[in-house]
Amino acid sequence: MRAINVVGGGVVGLACGLALARAGHKVTLLEADTARGAASWGNAGHIATEQVAPLASPAAVRSAHRRLFVRGGALDLPLGRIASWLPFALRLVGRSTPRHFAAGSAALGGLLHEAMPAWERLVAAIDAPELLAQEGHFVLWETPETAQAGRAAWTAADTGTARFRDADAAELAAITGVTTAPVAGAIRFSGSGQIRDLSALAAALEAAFTRAGGRIVRERAALRIVDGMAVVPGHPADLVLVAAGIGSRALMEATGHAAPMIAERGYHLRAAADRWPADLPPVVFEDRSMIVTRYGDCVQAASFVELGTPDAPPDPRKWERLEAHVRTLGLPITGPFRRWMGARPTLPDYLPAIGRSRRAGNLLYAFGHQHLGLTLAPITAELVAALAAGERLAVDLAPFDLARF
Repeated sequence: MRAINVVGGGVVGLACGLALARAGHKVTLLEADTARGAASWGNAGHIATEQVAPLASPAAVRSAHRRLFVRGGALDLPLGRIASWLPFALRLVGRSTPRHFAAGSAALGGLLHEAMPAWERLVAAIDAPELLAQEGHFVLWETPETAQAGRAAWTAADTGTARFRDADAAELAAITGVTTAPVAGAIRFSGSGQIRDLSALAAALEAAFTRAGGRIVRERAALRIVDGMAVVPGHPADLVLVAAGIGSRALMEATGHAAPMIAERGYHLRAAADRWPADLPPVVFEDRSMIVTRYGDCVQAASFVELGTPDAPPDPRKWERLEAHVRTLGLPITGPFRRWMGARPTLPDYLPAIGRSRRAGNLLYAFGHQHLGLTLAPITAELVAALAAGERLAVDLAPFDLARF
């Protein structure tokens, strides 16, 4: 048994902490935030097994100007924060060559292939199988032109273990029952899923972690290297795992590692779900880059990719545009709306960092999961537990080595 410090209490950190505790280690998880403000607990709840293609791609670079917020799109590059996002954007372009994109797709596909089975194992381990829904999701378009282009793009894409087909008559009726906008085309994915309640997931993970002997300490951790070993002051341990989402950059850079991660901020609105069908899977309004998900007694509309710093003030225009989308689409969602903004931890190649430090042999890391933190948390946890034990890994971690930067 080893003493292990896990820094970070988002979904990746908690899943890793639980896996390590269940493996028999003495695990202390350090997380200062008690309000669950991390992106883990405000995301779309979508287990996105179909998202095999990294967003660092030739197609994404070519189309970026059409997707800008000022042109009605979801991508925002705030001029006032150019100093934070321009270096990231230049790195992204460099990682978007056809060669890098092909390698990134293969690496991400290997992780995503194991994502849903790992989720099935995790919800069984925390005795909460009801939290995992595997009914897939819908993608719809509002014009014949975007429907044709969107369907063609998905047909050409690698969707991994997920598959899609045209929505049937009953499914179209369910979709048109929640929007007054025209539906020119819709597809339904299978093999993807959702978490039914992110707050319940957080509570279940924390409870299972504690039952397994783990200890949660509510404080902000520091990290340094002393005599070639990673140390969290005040918390002696044999191993340290950094899984602190966007906060991982400062922690790793304090130990001399390069971690060129940016806060890719997303926004959502939540309201009462009394008029939203309880059995409707997540619906992606692709023309608006918006996904609508029901969680228990609330429904959420989420969107936007805003590159910047995690502590910058939120941009109210994002919430106002989400409310405008809800009105224009005629969705049965009425205020008062609860507003949220969170920072996805994103590296320039849109691959996570999972592995062991080359500067300190007792330092492990698991962060930078961009839009796929929820999706990849359980498989990441299994890989981290195997790393800690020195066991054979189910996935090659070479593409996720932080030393690539």
